[in-house]
Amino acid sequence: MRARPLPPGVDGREFTRALAAFRAALGERWVLTGDAVGLAGYADPQPVLDAGHFTASAALLPASVEDVRAVMRIAGSHGVPLSPVLPGRDPGYGGAAPRLPGAVAVDLGRMNRVTEVDAAGGYAVVEPGVTFHDLDARLGELGLKYRADPAGPRWGSVLGEALERSAGGAGYEDAAAAPYGMEIVLADGDVVRTGTAALTGGGPRPWAPYGCGPALGPMFARSALGVVTKLGVRLRPEPPARRAYAVTFAREEDLGPLVDILRPLLMDRTLGDTPTVRGASPTAPAEEPGTGRWHLYGALTGAPSVMDAQWSVIHDALAAVPGVRFHRAGERTGPERPFADETDDWVPDGGRLDLTPVSPATGADALAQYTLARDLAHAHGKDYLGAFAVGARALHHRFVALFDPLDPGDRARTLALCEALVRATAAAGYGIQRAHPALMDQVAATYGFNDHAVLRLGERIKDALDAEGILAPGKHGIWPRRYRGLGLSTKGVGP
Repeated sequence: MRARPLPPGVDGREFTRALAAFRAALGERWVLTGDAVGLAGYADPQPVLDAGHFTASAALLPASVEDVRAVMRIAGSHGVPLSPVLPGRDPGYGGAAPRLPGAVAVDLGRMNRVTEVDAAGGYAVVEPGVTFHDLDARLGELGLKYRADPAGPRWGSVLGEALERSAGGAGYEDAAAAPYGMEIVLADGDVVRTGTAALTGGGPRPWAPYGCGPALGPMFARSALGVVTKLGVRLRPEPPARRAYAVTFAREEDLGPLVDILRPLLMDRTLGDTPTVRGASPTAPAEEPGTGRWHLYGALTGAPSVMDAQWSVIHDALAAVPGVRFHRAGERTGPERPFADETDDWVPDGGRLDLTPVSPATGADALAQYTLARDLAHAHGKDYLGAFAVGARALHHRFVALFDPLDPGDRARTLALCEALVRATAAAGYGIQRAHPALMDQVAATYGFNDHAVLRLGERIKDALDAEGILAPGKHGIWPRRYRGLGLSTKGVGP
């Protein structure tokens, strides 16, 4: 059996005892170790550091809240760090890899029940393993014409999309990350429900965010303070029809006017779904419609007469940009989402390292972000590759650095590029929302007001809720007391 890296501070004998306890709690087949089939999936799928650096020492597959509670108690008693994993992890952000090398993955994919659907209230309660495909199938079984909001890739976790990205459609892209109540297993095994999900009275109760006292739910979004095992998510009525469209723009400088045109259309809901503006690249596939430097993708939804009116307004507004070209697909029905925005297949066997700066949704900010990323990419021998999700108030810029995982020089150059982009983005006044494990600490360090007060507050909360420091140590730069000062925040290198 091949030895896998142990987490820092855990010796082999203690780890072996912990594995035996995990097997007793979950069953032998649900604890993966050594060369077990599937264990390799809990590592960085496109390693920018040495292969096997960000990798799990074992993987656990709980099937219930009680299983998760047992895992927490065992991990706490043996000091074994855990790394929760949800379906559909993005390879550009490290996939299912733990931030702390050697942490034990806790794969929540078996917890895949839609436990409640409220048609009148327009919400569903889902476990972490429920994908968008699963939820669509359940809604179909019930004969309900709804879809989840926020939306996401069909293979991705509905719960994960809501908590990790917190982006809905037009008018919702800056909504709270926890739109409804949630159930959380804390590091000591205690179970908490937030909002009205915490009520104990009889009769039906919606999983709404309102409750008594502070709103605790958002604290568990993009954090490692507990494992969310249920979440109430919004449902939107599935529109009667859908029309996809694409619009191309010829010049680099067209990005600014384009964003300024889209913003008011999003604010007044003429545009009902968040559109994407993707930059053309020499590595892009040939099926891009038309020619141009920027490609706007989106969809109209609703009754045909409404879509006709919307398209007329959108067309007239965008026609003011010289050289614009319009491409509109035929009317569609059903939940399919047009125009995939994936880049995984653009370079055979290629790796990618992604960053997501966020700024106000203005043309000036869009051009500033693009110019900064483009110039840094060129300085490091890379093409610019990126896309903007344009919201009514927020602009999410997904920058993609492609590299050869088998070329150490290219890996180092790519990491240096993204580190430079983190620094330059912060200097320009923009924050980065998501990052690969190799960049989490650098991103956290850019939020430096009052001697990094927000990071210090996160550490205080972490130590209060996770005294043993077992839950996803280092996620988004927040390290528990037991791992501070060990050098783990330096490019992911151990002590």
